Amino acid sequence: MFVRAWHILHGRPWKINSDEIEAALEGASKLAPPQSRRPKRKPFTPTILSQIHEHFDMTSSLDVAVFACLTTIFWSAARVGEFTLPNLKAFNPTKHVKVSDVSHSTDRQGNPVTRFRLPHTKCSPTGEDVFWAAQSGVTNPESAFQTHITLNKPLPHEFLFSWNNTANQRRPLTRTKFLERVNKAVTAAGLEPLQGHGLRIGAVLEYLLRGVPFDVVRVIGRWSSDAFILYLRRHAVIIARYIQDTPYHQDFIRYTMPPVR
Repeated sequence: MFVRAWHILHGRPWKINSDEIEAALEGASKLAPPQSRRPKRKPFTPTILSQIHEHFDMTSSLDVAVFACLTTIFWSAARVGEFTLPNLKAFNPTKHVKVSDVSHSTDRQGNPVTRFRLPHTKCSPTGEDVFWAAQSGVTNPESAFQTHITLNKPLPHEFLFSWNNTANQRRPLTRTKFLERVNKAVTAAGLEPLQGHGLRIGAVLEYLLRGVPFDVVRVIGRWSSDAFILYLRRHAVIIARYIQDTPYHQDFIRYTMPPVR
């Protein structure tokens, strides 16, 4: 893709056959040695979030910001980079989420939801919306977020997850600091190290295991394709309820299946 872009930018003819390129890439993928592939990311779960919560100090500015960010990323099935910065000087109010980008609403049944407007994402330069709703227990993103707002008091046009260091200097939460603190809590809880993408994977699995329809999960995770189905193929526990002898939840079936004509 980048080579083709170079040709276009420099006015050079692109004479490569697309079918040949696709076949070559597919062949290279199949011939690649196993050690060249990244290990599969292990998913976070609500249970893991509960276990590591015990190792956060909820009076610490950093810990409060990290745990609020952690639960927001998980329950909105977001990417770590959408709620953290690559470095301390990277904040751009036109591209990064701010306090003023947070809003609240309810549906016709009175169900509340919190909305985060992401001004810019890697898949949408014009921005996207992500949501979460209150959950039970210590992983509740609503209570974690309110604790962060109360303690750290980010200003309306400040980076959403900002905190104060020991010298009382204002700091936006970077990806490195976020993952460093999360992994420290994971280690303290006696758990295996987890990767940041495991949050997004874990959210998908959690919602599917709750019986949320596949199409709805795709909307939550903002997939424009069926790429997320790859998660399903690796987790038989999700498919289990749909292949039993007794059909699972008739109302669910009527909702997801088109009417017979």
